[in-house]
Amino acid sequence: MKFEEKIKQKYLYSRSFNLFKLLYFYIQKLKSKRRIQKSYSGGAQDLIINYFFRNKKKGVYIDVGCYHPYNGNNTMLLYNRGWSGINIDLDFHTIDFFNYVRKRDENINIAISEQEGEKNLYFFHNRSAINSLSEIRKNNAKEIRKIQTKTLNSVIKNSKFKNEKINLLSIDVEGHEIEVIKSLDLIKYFPEMIVIEFLDRNILDNLEFHNQNINYILKSEIYQYMIKNDYHLVNWLHSDLIFVHNSVRK
Repeated sequence: MKFEEKIKQKYLYSRSFNLFKLLYFYIQKLKSKRRIQKSYSGGAQDLIINYFFRNKKKGVYIDVGCYHPYNGNNTMLLYNRGWSGINIDLDFHTIDFFNYVRKRDENINIAISEQEGEKNLYFFHNRSAINSLSEIRKNNAKEIRKIQTKTLNSVIKNSKFKNEKINLLSIDVEGHEIEVIKSLDLIKYFPEMIVIEFLDRNILDNLEFHNQNINYILKSEIYQYMIKNDYHLVNWLHSDLIFVHNSVRK
């Protein structure tokens, strides 16, 4: 074979190889688009939640401070997969919206705290994401209202999920998280995963994730309480701490 013909065949083989490579790249690109998972959470927390429960077709969640059924929501991905649960918020507009789009869920307009009774609500405006029972929101609140509170134990006991296993608990209540978690009997219910917002009181004037400090978390009442109740911190995403019960860890 002449030298020129060898060069020509080598060129054709190289070109053919590149075409197959381009076809492979194109197919992988299409497959990757199908694999892209939509997140509803504020910081992709639901992707971690969804992965953790990937083998559980149906389960039960409780979302305290649910705020919006789509935006910044940690349970919508699970709902789309067939899960259901209890959504709780102190804003009645929020619960009206949940009742409209989350038909399988039980949606409750109530404030949760460690004890049942009356608490101060530091109120900004309807639909505000930072209306809270925590005094960390006191200084900038437009008014202080009185509001009735319930415990999570009471809510579950009086819900249609009272005899079912609680798999996920999500808490985002603007600084009142420790009171909410203490209102649940963790020995009786022990959700496999608990996602709980941690507002670092040391950086209240600039609550940005890049200003946070792991040492404050490890010294916090929330962390110490969770460890005491047989939970392990497995992830820290933006302002959310993700705990998993030791019974589901290897």
